[in-house]
Amino acid sequence: MVPMIARVEPLTTARALRGPFDYRLREEQHDAGVGALLRIPFAGRTALGVIVGLSDSSEIVPERLAEPDAVLPGGIPADLVELATWMAAEYCSTPARALGLMLAPGAAQGTRSREVLVAELAHDPSDGADGAERLTDRQRAILERLRREGPIAASAIGTDALRRLERRGLVTLERRAQRRRPGQATVGSASAVAPPLTDDQQAVLGEVLGAVARPSRLDGAGPGGILLHGVTGSGKTEVYLRAVEATLAAGRSAIVLVPEIGLTPQALGRFEARFGDVVAVLHSALGQGERYDEWVRLRSGEARVCVGPRSAVFAPLADIGLIVVDEEHDASYKHEGDPRYDARTVALRRAQQHGAALLCGSATPRPESVASQRRLRLPRRVDGRPLPPVEVLDMRGQHHPLHPRTRMALADVRRGGRKAIVLLNRRGWSNFLSCRACGHAWMCPNCEVALVLHQAGFVACHHCGHREPLPERCRSCGSAALARHGAGTQRVEHDLRAALGDGGFPVFRLDADIAGGKDRAGLTLAQFEAADAGVLVGTQMVAKGHDFPDVTLGVVLDADQTLRFPDFRAEERTFALITQLAGRAGRGDAGGTVLVQTLAPEARSIEHAARHDADAFLSEELGRRQALGYPPFGSLIRIVCSAEDAGEAASLAKELHDRISVPGAAVLGPAPLFRLRGRSRSQLVIKATDRPGAIAAVGAAVEGLAAGASRRRVSISVDVDPQ
Repeated sequence: MVPMIARVEPLTTARALRGPFDYRLREEQHDAGVGALLRIPFAGRTALGVIVGLSDSSEIVPERLAEPDAVLPGGIPADLVELATWMAAEYCSTPARALGLMLAPGAAQGTRSREVLVAELAHDPSDGADGAERLTDRQRAILERLRREGPIAASAIGTDALRRLERRGLVTLERRAQRRRPGQATVGSASAVAPPLTDDQQAVLGEVLGAVARPSRLDGAGPGGILLHGVTGSGKTEVYLRAVEATLAAGRSAIVLVPEIGLTPQALGRFEARFGDVVAVLHSALGQGERYDEWVRLRSGEARVCVGPRSAVFAPLADIGLIVVDEEHDASYKHEGDPRYDARTVALRRAQQHGAALLCGSATPRPESVASQRRLRLPRRVDGRPLPPVEVLDMRGQHHPLHPRTRMALADVRRGGRKAIVLLNRRGWSNFLSCRACGHAWMCPNCEVALVLHQAGFVACHHCGHREPLPERCRSCGSAALARHGAGTQRVEHDLRAALGDGGFPVFRLDADIAGGKDRAGLTLAQFEAADAGVLVGTQMVAKGHDFPDVTLGVVLDADQTLRFPDFRAEERTFALITQLAGRAGRGDAGGTVLVQTLAPEARSIEHAARHDADAFLSEELGRRQALGYPPFGSLIRIVCSAEDAGEAASLAKELHDRISVPGAAVLGPAPLFRLRGRSRSQLVIKATDRPGAIAAVGAAVEGLAAGASRRRVSISVDVDPQ
């Protein structure tokens, strides 16, 4: 028999060590196909590897090839192997790093399904035969329970008693996999019955179902799929549900991406209410065993709909007919680790792989999506109510975090027993701490950024996590006169509690400090929903997809904060943040109002958001980007070199600059970046109209220098389409 050769990609993070490598499969391993997970001998140690191809021959004599130690559970479908290869090239990464994102959760740690001993009724002795008269009262009760409830875990009854019944042939005992079912806080009510559609929804759904019904390509959807541009409260989720329903009816599967699963329990609840156990959930807040079991359900076909944040785009589903990207404007779809993929782009690629429809929805779509996708509109809320009026409050000359108009409006909410949401996109107590005597500011020793003051009595870095106790005196001059600058969500929460929190009017906070624990975000939202009245204060988390009909006031503090970032997307983000928060108010019978506090009331993004005029903003933004060559009219690639020694980082960045050549492209830099996590950084930015050419040139340059960079202890990070 000709030995079967497996082409294996070792799951190593090293850029300089690239596969695949040939291994000889033993006869009992010949069933291992593309995507199988192996334990292999590699470079003098044991490693994990994924089969990326099979062959009957090798350039190396087969007898000299190493053999895998074992074939392990947790392999991935062949289409995900193909996707990983594409991602490695598209994001200037490595196949191994991309494959690592797609393995079963916990596969590297040996996570397995949990098995329990299950008892089931084998024979019903109720007719009096087979010695039924010799049963004790407890045995009769056990049999009656099994008859009534079906299979039950033996631990819930008593193994010894069941063994005696098993010996008499009345009960069977066997080990079965037991699903570790994800738990979550319930927010909002969800019904299994579909509500009637508005005329707008009917028109849009007809177009979407037409795309779903064409399984071979994205006909009529534009090169980037379908963009569902609907105002907040216009019923986009119901369109998603109907589209998923049609996909399942056609025998195909679906993926539904949401920005952050812990912050959108309402959407998840609606899908589970409509489709039941056919829905699986994948997100990092689940326990590893829960994630593994959900992944296995998707891989086996037991579950055919996957709901989750960006990593759910890798759900191991077969025959995908629809991929939904909800709140497609959200920056959280961009992955921060290597490969720095954009889940929206990966979703398009995966839809093309499967001949699926791609449906992206938002009230504030990205200019890139407007330019590349076929746009369908939902211009009105499903209940016919108007969008809430927006008042822009000029904070120039104001010294309190809350404008007098804001304080009056919050007092009115309290008196009326209503609810309000207050957004400040900055957590902590104060922005930074300084000495009034000498001006010394407390900085992170690792990151060259100011430490943020927290209410619990410490200052912390929001980049690397460094923290230290709140100082009593200045370390430079010994003065006790310390100044606290700016306000974060903790300070605003404290001020609101002091002003409004007595008399049964609760104040809730939702930010990264609160949402760090398992399902704590969902619990906070559930508590806010259950309260008769109150205020929810938080970062951008409070503006994401929540539906609370009794919220009558929305407040945006420091609305122009994002405009001060050196980022061409700053105005887009400001517009989206205000519009999304405005959408949380006025969904009930009492109506609503939105207040926007800003130092830049004339900023075009703020003016357009106040008028709910997305078309005017998008038109102006696309014109500006076209003039400047920014996406979607050009592509950006960012390369960051980091090392303990600043000179080494800058030197390698200069070498990369000299190697990258793309006709018509600008290679900007190297330029220094602030020190991060104890490492100095230097960056390049490539601005090009030839996206494939720029990606190929950067990939070749990085690969050519990877080995030398590794020896010099310089790391290279490539970010295609940086956010």
